[in-house]
Amino acid sequence: MKKYLLTLIIFCFSFSAFSAETPINLILHHFVPPSHSPHKNMLVPWAREVEKLSKFKVRISIAPKMSLGGKPSQLIKQVQEGKVDLVWTVNGYSGTDFIRSEVFELPFVHTNDPVATNLAMREMFESDLRQDYDAKNVEVMFLHVTQGHAIQTKGYTPRRPEDLRSKRIRVPVRTQAWAVQELGGYKVKVPVTKIHQVLTRNVADTILIPGDIVGVIGLERQISTFTEGPNKTRFANTVFQVSMNKDKWKSLPPDIKKAFRKASDKTWLRKVGKLWQDDDQAGITRLKQFQRTHNILTEEEINAFREALKNVESRWIAEATERDLDAMMIIEKARKLIKKYSK
Repeated sequence: MKKYLLTLIIFCFSFSAFSAETPINLILHHFVPPSHSPHKNMLVPWAREVEKLSKFKVRISIAPKMSLGGKPSQLIKQVQEGKVDLVWTVNGYSGTDFIRSEVFELPFVHTNDPVATNLAMREMFESDLRQDYDAKNVEVMFLHVTQGHAIQTKGYTPRRPEDLRSKRIRVPVRTQAWAVQELGGYKVKVPVTKIHQVLTRNVADTILIPGDIVGVIGLERQISTFTEGPNKTRFANTVFQVSMNKDKWKSLPPDIKKAFRKASDKTWLRKVGKLWQDDDQAGITRLKQFQRTHNILTEEEINAFREALKNVESRWIAEATERDLDAMMIIEKARKLIKKYSK
């Protein structure tokens, strides 16, 4: 009898311990404040969905605003080295490390629909993009873009490429620095947090950025004109990634990996695209409330910008080809898939 009771006690204790299994705790590090929409409306819901789908076998703590130290440009290195488990970051902060995905940042490859571009990147990932991420020891959860970069200006309204000649233009990534060169302007490369400052001090009079940032940093008090093409056509875009340290990913059990994949599926990418669309429109609405000009170019005018910026694409093709990439195939495939998902 005593032996039976002892066995029962051990069984109950083991069952209790199993039921109260300690979850796997992961940390996601990123660069924007917790009040910003990408944190509140994208990263937090995604993390909670992963937790739910894993039956809470995993917990994701989010560290915003570089609160664990370092600079935004160091996020990839942090996750690569395993100092953090996950990051949300801008691909362009890492220079040419993600040159294959950079195709989606070239002028007029992305057109006007972040949902379509998100899905195009997803479809191309395994066949055409993954190599760059593997080389950095990261496992991508998902890639996404914004609504696209408009030209936001202080004190003038651009309608022709020549109107940007000699202007001081803030750019986020290197391909857009090339675009500024083609337009005859001067690049100003500062993080989003410094945009208000450079506009106030007249260090820059033009910025390439989506509308979602307007209310976040008070651009409605700084700029006079928001310029885009017909049907919300934008001039370029920026690729973001949510990625995990590769070794951490390999250590996860299959059911938790499945939870991450399910939380990052096509349905999620559509939601992310719609979120950035809505935030962009909210920024435009705010500008109108402050009587700022919403400048929509004609088809003829936007085509003049396409012509003026053709050399940016040529420059990328030459650089990618030097790395033994089939650059023309990558561009053509990106455009074809964006068109496919835009229908």
